[in-house]
Amino acid sequence: QVQLVESGGGSVQPGGSLRLSCKVSGNTVDTGLMGWFRQGEKKEREGVAAIDSDGPIYADSVQGRFTISLGADRNTLYLQMNDLRTEDTAVYYCSARARVMTAKVWLLTATPAYGYWGQGTEVTVSS
Repeated sequence: QVQLVESGGGSVQPGGSLRLSCKVSGNTVDTGLMGWFRQGEKKEREGVAAIDSDGPIYADSVQGRFTISLGADRNTLYLQMNDLRTEDTAVYYCSARARVMTAKVWLLTATPAYGYWGQGTEVTVSS
């Protein structure tokens, strides 16, 4: 089992920044893939950024604005979000699973039915 606990959400104005954190504990052998997903109101959950042994990958909508990274001990996953836009408003979820596919495929196809998921942290971008 893997436990994921997100933090760092909040309310910011457009153009602002936030850094999300996800504390990982448990059997980290099953965390070859780690990533962030989000779900806006009345929208489907979508992939934001993911990282595996080949490096990070990002959704087109956040490329150049968001940065995903792992702490040195690999027990904390971060998402640095800069130049936030109103369309970034969503609940952000941290997720992890064994590396049974590439990060690119996982970012596009992940569902809550597979892998491990945190409880989510809310991000609101509004003027």
